[in-house]
Amino acid sequence: MKRRDKIIYWIATLWLSLGMFSTGIVQIIRMDEEVKKMNELGYPVYFLTIIGVWKILGGVAVLVPRLPLVKEWAYAGFFFLMTGAIFTHIAVGDEAMEYFGPSLLLVLTMVSWYFRPNTRKLLIHKK
Repeated sequence: MKRRDKIIYWIATLWLSLGMFSTGIVQIIRMDEEVKKMNELGYPVYFLTIIGVWKILGGVAVLVPRLPLVKEWAYAGFFFLMTGAIFTHIAVGDEAMEYFGPSLLLVLTMVSWYFRPNTRKLLIHKK
């Protein structure tokens, strides 16, 4: 793996994990802004706890060594969660600024996944 690719991977992965940890904590503690936004979007408030816990667990999964299958699930979960957030904001007619956070986390998810080293990939061997 090239040095440049490794740097890109770690910057994207650390930023992604920080974003997932911070938003996950905010959701778990049910900050007033988060509760208000969930109500505006039409989702039940208990989704905050579910989403928050999975964001934190996913952030841990992409950082720790090994566990390539769990990493793939975490990346897939982040992808589905962020695309769902973007489309939800579009569906309710939110302003473009509301798309920035999920869009940034979506890009970081894709960059981190793409540049991950072979030691963090799920390698399937065909016989």
